[in-house]
Amino acid sequence: MKFEEFKLDENGLLPVIIQDERTSEILMLGYMNEEAYEKTLETNKVHFFSRSRKKLWLKGETSSNFLNVISITSDCDNDTLLIKAKPDGPTCHTGEKSCFFNSIKEADIDKSSYILFKLYDLISDRIVNEVEGSYTNYLLRKGIDKISNKIAEESIQTVIACKNGDKRDIIFETTDLMYHLLVMLNDMEIPLEEIFMELNNRYRG
Repeated sequence: MKFEEFKLDENGLLPVIIQDERTSEILMLGYMNEEAYEKTLETNKVHFFSRSRKKLWLKGETSSNFLNVISITSDCDNDTLLIKAKPDGPTCHTGEKSCFFNSIKEADIDKSSYILFKLYDLISDRIVNEVEGSYTNYLLRKGIDKISNKIAEESIQTVIACKNGDKRDIIFETTDLMYHLLVMLNDMEIPLEEIFMELNNRYRG
């Protein structure tokens, strides 16, 4: 799509939302002029127009925390872009992963897949930074036999909960099962993204 086909703001700029392609977390909001748009398409690295410096800005040019383009989508009015990107590091200049970290209000639960990635990453961190008394570290030290046995045990407990028709127990046992599956994926060095990719392939099929 050509830049002139977009509906620009009063300054001739196009707002761009950056989303983590892995977790779907919103990372930042920036603005593009035509040069930034063309450079982004050409290099597959997100470029912006800096409104404060009045110049082209390659995100990550000083920090090396580049935003690698996975997909670019325009909204229904063609006045905003959504870019799904793979970040090379923290997106915010403060060192935070996302620029949106000042919480004002949060729901009691996060219904997105992001919670699975957070738990997966927490387990990954336990591999590098062991915590005394950590059940996760206990499982990882015992290895795949112990982890597999726990998966089998939790699977049986989930089936029993289903047979008993106790929804609270089903939720509890399913949560345990999912946690142990995430430990197994970490132990086997299988990225969670590959599971989502396989689910996506099956859904498309």
